[in-house]
Amino acid sequence: MRPGLNSIILVVFLLLLDLYVFQAVRAMVYMSLPRVRVIAYSAYWAVSAICIIMVLLLPYIHWHSWPAQLKSYLMAIFLGLVVAKLLAVVFLLIDDVRRGIVWLIQRFVPAQSTAAAEGTVNGISRSQFLSRLGLIAGGSLFGTLLYGFSNKYNYRVHKLKLAFKNLPASFRGLRIVQISDIHSGSFANREAVVKGVNMINAQKADLVLFTGDLVNDRADEMTHWMDVFSQVKAPMGVYSTLGNHDYGDYYPWPDKTPAGHSDMQQKNLERLKQVHGELGWKLMMNESVVLEKDGGQIALLGVENWSAIKRFPRHGDLRRAYDGVNHIPFKILMSHDPTHWDAQIRPEFPDIDLTLAGHTHGMQFGVEIPGLKWSPAQYFYKEWAGLYKAGEQRLYVNRGFGFLGYPGRVGVLPEITVIDLV
Repeated sequence: MRPGLNSIILVVFLLLLDLYVFQAVRAMVYMSLPRVRVIAYSAYWAVSAICIIMVLLLPYIHWHSWPAQLKSYLMAIFLGLVVAKLLAVVFLLIDDVRRGIVWLIQRFVPAQSTAAAEGTVNGISRSQFLSRLGLIAGGSLFGTLLYGFSNKYNYRVHKLKLAFKNLPASFRGLRIVQISDIHSGSFANREAVVKGVNMINAQKADLVLFTGDLVNDRADEMTHWMDVFSQVKAPMGVYSTLGNHDYGDYYPWPDKTPAGHSDMQQKNLERLKQVHGELGWKLMMNESVVLEKDGGQIALLGVENWSAIKRFPRHGDLRRAYDGVNHIPFKILMSHDPTHWDAQIRPEFPDIDLTLAGHTHGMQFGVEIPGLKWSPAQYFYKEWAGLYKAGEQRLYVNRGFGFLGYPGRVGVLPEITVIDLV
């Protein structure tokens, strides 16, 4: 099998990108010792050649059969390099545009009036300054992504207290632990995951709620983790829902017909439902339960994945889950995708007090410090991490317990949410 047109286009793109960024590398080490220049040039082109060769060899190396963890690391490094170079290109383009403008001005204005345009910054030319700045920015981004590999099991407990006027008095003080997006198929460090589960149990929750994406694609990804996650316990129970990945839509099932039907995929979904039960979790499939305590009642609703974004499945039936508990004064909903909140929950079900979601992972990359909360996720999702409020309704978006795609976390760490109702 020969490389396809897409592979050839990608290789051409990579070559052009490498050639353009190399101009900055060459400018940066131009005045260095010959040996330093040889090392810099050789290292740059060796890494670039490896990336290009990998793309060309993809049709021959049975990539899909490689271990999932190895693939995720290699893909993350490859994409990290590309994104880092693209970031450097931004600065190089600024310099090229600047030099182009200077050249045009010099064609029509006496040279002495444009001498300042080619001035220096801290003793180096503007071109050298922008080239170095671009390489530093790109290198810093790539280094940050590599550092993020060490954070994927760095679990953080987020605690918050929520007050609701209509919460029955007997439920004041109820402690809920929310976890989401386990993605067991991505795990490789058993000791670290056990530590995370121990952190969940250490919160001494009355109720544990899991808001979807137990696996990446296949139910058998849970085989080696059953004894770990079955340890998640709570006096009032552990309840769960399905996320978009749980349906197996992103896996190349061998028996999938042109119309999109696969018996293997359907059996996989049924097996995953059984897994929830074997863990001791109550899977909520567009249904509700009434929780009682000292004469008070609250309703817990759980729906299948429901997204306002077309590329994600919409199997949830909130009306079905809601029927029968409309008279209960306080309602909590588990719905995997936070876009459900604005699209249907708020306008059609204004008496659902608290919605718990996940899905976004906070893009596993961002900045969360006092006074600054940013992630690329915010350009795709209005609600992407943490607490949101509209009127008397609240939404909490969990940042995810696991990881997917990029095997790391930068700034947005894996989360265990603790909610105390007061």
